[in-house]
Amino acid sequence: MAHRPKLSTVAAAAGVSTATVSQVLRGTGRISAQTRDRVLAAARQVNYLPDGRAAALRSGENREIGLVLHHLANPFNAEVVSGVSDRLERAGHLVSVLDSRDDAEREGRNLRALIASMRGGLIWVPASGTDPATLDLLMAQRLPVVTFLHRVAEGFDHVGLRNAAALGRAVDHLAELGHRRIAFLGGTTPRAPRAERIAGYAAALAAHGLGAPLVFPCEDSKPGGLSAMLTLRETHPEVTAVVCNGDMVALGACLGLGRRGETPGREVSVIGFDDVADAALATPALTTLSIAPYTLGQHLAERLLARLSDRAAAPVHQKLDASLILRDTTAPPLPR
Repeated sequence: MAHRPKLSTVAAAAGVSTATVSQVLRGTGRISAQTRDRVLAAARQVNYLPDGRAAALRSGENREIGLVLHHLANPFNAEVVSGVSDRLERAGHLVSVLDSRDDAEREGRNLRALIASMRGGLIWVPASGTDPATLDLLMAQRLPVVTFLHRVAEGFDHVGLRNAAALGRAVDHLAELGHRRIAFLGGTTPRAPRAERIAGYAAALAAHGLGAPLVFPCEDSKPGGLSAMLTLRETHPEVTAVVCNGDMVALGACLGLGRRGETPGREVSVIGFDDVADAALATPALTTLSIAPYTLGQHLAERLLARLSDRAAAPVHQKLDASLILRDTTAPPLPR
């Protein structure tokens, strides 16, 4: 196998010393225009690329950013990644994305690999049960970190959501339409965002005098939402509305209704959470709590850029609101 092109490869192709090649590529030294052009042409000819990690060691600055989240296949996460990448690349950074699958052991391996390859910063959705040793490692490395959705440490910047308030808004809307039995679908773990959403849902039920919460756990996916809705319709036919832990669950719940010959927004009203692109394109279009995932990704990138520009500043903890986007899957309940 041929070796990767080095400075010496370029030097041999250009007929100059490696020191001259180094000066040309770094833009230093008193090099004639003719020699500079010859060196740059040779670098292109042999497909030479500079070692970014070595350059980072020399300059003390690394332009690579790690992004660690879980379930990359979820369209919400894909849109967040796009927002982060677009903003950071405009600022001259390269983004590397890893999927922890919400597995603390896999997450630890991912983070150690990122640190070992000298990433200049980290945007991260912590996994359930994140190992305290992982937090100690990040603190010790003084790596600029922004966590989002799930907060695990005071010492990192964090961007979260006002989950309870958002679910309260959804239940308020359904109660105003006349729904009296409302269920919550989605999620299987006790992670803080889901717990906050269930708490907001339960508090709003109590405020409207709508009885005890009815929570149906399921995977945050279309198949999970479809299965949960089919079970719900068989076991609790009195339920006329559901609020969901995410849009994928909600879209799956709508598929479940369709499988029964029912229409979302008619027999059962459905509200999602996220506002992924598919929410507006679905038939019927999904009513959802919007956090605009692409915009959220850009916000996360801005937070990290601010941290990179002022590493000594106190950690910043932010919470963003979700707005209720009314579409076609909510309506007054059918008369009984």
